[in-house]
Amino acid sequence: MTQTVPLAKLKRSEKNVRTTPPRNIEAMASSIRARGIMQNLLVTAARPKGTYEIIAGDRRYLGAMMLADAGEIDAATYGVPVKIVSGDDADLREVSLTENFQREPMTAAEECVAFQHFLKSDGDIDAVANRFGQTRRFIEGRLRLANLAEPIFEALSEGRITLEMAKAYGSTEDQAKQERVFQQYAHSSYVNADQIRRAIVNDTMKASDPVAILVGADAYVAAGGKVECDLFSEDGDRWSDPELAQTLAAAIMEAEAKRVGEEQGLAWVRPIATTSLYGATADLHRVTLEPAPLGDEEAARSDAIVARCETLEELMADEEMEETAYAALEEEFERLREEYQALHSRPPVLSDEMRGKVGTFLTLGRDGKMTLETTYFSESPLQGSAGDGTSGSSRSARDTPSLPPEAVAPGGKPLSARLHDELAIQRRDILAASILADPGLALDYMLFAMTDQSRSYSRYGTTVTAGRPQDPQMPKDQPATQAQLAIAEARESLNSDWTTSSSPVERFEAFRALDDDAKASWLALTVASSLEAKPDYSSAKTNPLHARLASILEIDVAKWWRPTSANFFDRVSKGTLLALLTDVGGPVLAARYVGSKKGEISTSCEKLFAGEAITEAETKEAALAWVPDAMRFDVVAAVADAEFDESVDDEASETAQDDVTSGDDIEDPADGDSDEAEGALGSVNDDHALIAAE
Repeated sequence: MTQTVPLAKLKRSEKNVRTTPPRNIEAMASSIRARGIMQNLLVTAARPKGTYEIIAGDRRYLGAMMLADAGEIDAATYGVPVKIVSGDDADLREVSLTENFQREPMTAAEECVAFQHFLKSDGDIDAVANRFGQTRRFIEGRLRLANLAEPIFEALSEGRITLEMAKAYGSTEDQAKQERVFQQYAHSSYVNADQIRRAIVNDTMKASDPVAILVGADAYVAAGGKVECDLFSEDGDRWSDPELAQTLAAAIMEAEAKRVGEEQGLAWVRPIATTSLYGATADLHRVTLEPAPLGDEEAARSDAIVARCETLEELMADEEMEETAYAALEEEFERLREEYQALHSRPPVLSDEMRGKVGTFLTLGRDGKMTLETTYFSESPLQGSAGDGTSGSSRSARDTPSLPPEAVAPGGKPLSARLHDELAIQRRDILAASILADPGLALDYMLFAMTDQSRSYSRYGTTVTAGRPQDPQMPKDQPATQAQLAIAEARESLNSDWTTSSSPVERFEAFRALDDDAKASWLALTVASSLEAKPDYSSAKTNPLHARLASILEIDVAKWWRPTSANFFDRVSKGTLLALLTDVGGPVLAARYVGSKKGEISTSCEKLFAGEAITEAETKEAALAWVPDAMRFDVVAAVADAEFDESVDDEASETAQDDVTSGDDIEDPADGDSDEAEGALGSVNDDHALIAAE
């Protein structure tokens, strides 16, 4: 039987199967305010007579009571439509279960169409939001989804994509762009919302991009560009036409390049919208400029310093000199040495004769400001003719036993073989970039590698080779790492004049004519380029000599490399991410994300481990210092010490290797840092390095 009962005569019942507190009561109150209670509540008679207990409809009841408490309606007179049911406790609970169980909420696609319909008759988004108890952003988001490209909206309606994936497509209003990305992932079984969002983002430009800062939003919009707000994230505005922005930036930079080129009398100035010259100098020849000559007074002072230093060396050779007197002479010697170096550390000078033959680059910094580079290049060799050069170096040392801790993710699960390989390559690049600063150490390592093992025949009549390591293919969509950029910049800075001849004999003679510093730099780059990330990409083994080199160089991997969604977090399981959060922030931090989806945790981890998340100081410090064991050198050193000191059972090693490669569970490695291994390499002083380089 259906009738109307005053709101004040209703009360909640323990027979209602819904025990979880209702959510979104405010939204229900807004709906009742606008339309009243449109669906009957199921009630049963209670005591005292004339009152009723609610079997189903708690949320509608609480929404109405919220309005009554606010004084908007009178509970004593406000009529609530109810259907009265009867029966014993079991019957009433069954009725409650049936009513709640059979209800099916609207799909996201249905919500989108419904809100779009309301706005056709009432274009006020705020009014619609208030009527249904939602935020303006929620309504705008549903409208954006309603305007998805047709095949994407159909996929959402049919349940072939999730709401989160639809939101990722809806992060742009450009339907053509939506369809391009949709077709790209249409047949993929492993795509997630984060991948879609990143693909969409790659076709747009952040408002904070250097190109966008240079152009300015006003100029971009005036030229027909469109600025979009991502309604489903907090990443800020995006420019939907990056090609237009780049065209405008190119015009600005070309005009500035022409101006400064004419002003300084250079042959050319090329604008590039980056700070790195990597790739831009491939067809150019670096010009080595002579430093400015010393003036008469400076030359005289230089001679005086040399004479005084010779005198000081003679005085300091007296073994009977008191310690205080020796310290005073040593302090004077160091002061004079620094003065001498300052006198001779003069910037290179570009002569008027050379200006018309060389050029440079106009670069764009992260702050959107243009900078004229001070390194000069020529479009054709100023001396000699173009040709190929060769150089020699070594390969890395012999393979070492399998090291399971490197192949294990936080929480004890093994990394995939592919991810382990990629991390090993990035760790190797960090070592390579670091060894560039220590040619003496590079020489030590090269000499050791040459004397420790035999090599194959080379067409240059020597067994010393500098072949590139056989690395597995890295993902093409990952940006260059800090270490890779450092190696590229080092390569571009080298004096390559000796490589221009087509004759290997002439190239050899030209190389011999280089000064010791230039030879040492070439040596360091050759050794850095020869480093192998892993001796064998079918195993988890890593070379312990790399760990020793890293120890000598005092490499802090965390300053070179930070984990991101693309290079780590998307590649491991949700359990691994939660274990990692526990490691850096404790169980409380991990508990915040237990109910989150993996993609959301991955995005949060990227911000946390980049130092961009707002969190406790201790957690931030731990996150900024963390790198996976596969990127750490000290793990390699610790295990290498143990394995070189005692024999290893081959069968056990092979079994452990099989586990890592196949992705089977392996035992958790012991926690804690181990002391760095003492390696066989010693160090030589700079004089020895220069003599050997010749």
